[in-house]
Amino acid sequence: MTATRDLYTPDHEAFRDTVRAFLAKEVLPHHARWEQEGVVSREVWRAAGERGLLGLAVPEEYGGGGTDDFRYSAVLIEEFARAGASGLAISLHNDIVGPYLTTLATEEQKRRWLPGHTSGRLVTAVAMSEPGAGSDLHGIRTTATDEGDHYLLNGSKTFISNGILADLVVVVARTTPEGGRAGQSLLVVERGMPGFERGRNLDKIGQKAQDTAELFFRDVRVPKENLLGEENRAFPALMAHLAQERLAIAVGAAATAEHVLGLTLTHVKNREAFGHPLAHLQHVRFEAAEMATECAVTRGFVDQCVLDHCRGQLDAVRAAMAKWWATELQKRIADRCLQLHGGYGYMTEYPVARAFLDGRVQTIYGGTTEIMKEIIGRSLLR
Repeated sequence: MTATRDLYTPDHEAFRDTVRAFLAKEVLPHHARWEQEGVVSREVWRAAGERGLLGLAVPEEYGGGGTDDFRYSAVLIEEFARAGASGLAISLHNDIVGPYLTTLATEEQKRRWLPGHTSGRLVTAVAMSEPGAGSDLHGIRTTATDEGDHYLLNGSKTFISNGILADLVVVVARTTPEGGRAGQSLLVVERGMPGFERGRNLDKIGQKAQDTAELFFRDVRVPKENLLGEENRAFPALMAHLAQERLAIAVGAAATAEHVLGLTLTHVKNREAFGHPLAHLQHVRFEAAEMATECAVTRGFVDQCVLDHCRGQLDAVRAAMAKWWATELQKRIADRCLQLHGGYGYMTEYPVARAFLDGRVQTIYGGTTEIMKEIIGRSLLR
């Protein structure tokens, strides 16, 4: 169904074998239990570190992979998507938090945090969204008051992936009274700091094994040594890394759509109705033709975006296009494939049902579809 891809080299495919072996041994046998518990084990993070799956872009001197080739991250994202292993938020750790630590941290901070980041001993998260702000970074109310040798952090965050397990949380906070994009800073809050509390492990409709929490900061004394980057310069840093975050989401969306379609093609060939396989019905063939074409077109665009990103040529607008289109495709494919499974598609023991539930958030986090369209529209109609 999928055309030959020129994106990957034999080295990338060898890495794919490593990822698949890791999933088969360390993740898939335990994922159902993690979904019941609402969180993955800390041991699986350390196992990922031992297999070299964490900190792919982190320099080798800190224990990382030492490569800025995003295609290795893309392989990792694709294999996790095809396995339906939504619990281990490895792309968040590698592709979102990792760049903040490698590009903004001082040498002292890198030596303090990166070895744990790459080994899996330190699970990371980023805390932007707030109960009253959502994706609106201008509306952030969490404050960090300068107290000389430390900041006094107060506020709350919500929808924080890795929120329960996280040992390091990159927190976006206002460091000037007026706030706005010119008055925000990034502070690294560490597990055990007095006043840092975790709320509920939020009960989501999907991605049940992925811990997503509320975080509270009540007079948390954050030492100045934990300021990440320059004071009042958080907004440019956040914007600089959003293209990669959105591309990572698009990569996973395209892979999931292809995988769910593949499962469904197998189902309609084997499932009989009115004395014939479902695949003999013209409607089913037309559905398959439309979805396969949509997946192929999307795959070509997303792969090109990955290549452009590796060359340093992917801009925010095309990343927004990829994120919007691929995630909306994933949502449509999951819905249509569930329908073709009939009643079986409504049963959570079937992968198509889990894909339907797990994938629904894809058009929301990392910037909603509506925000992606706004970014694209503004670039066209200035």
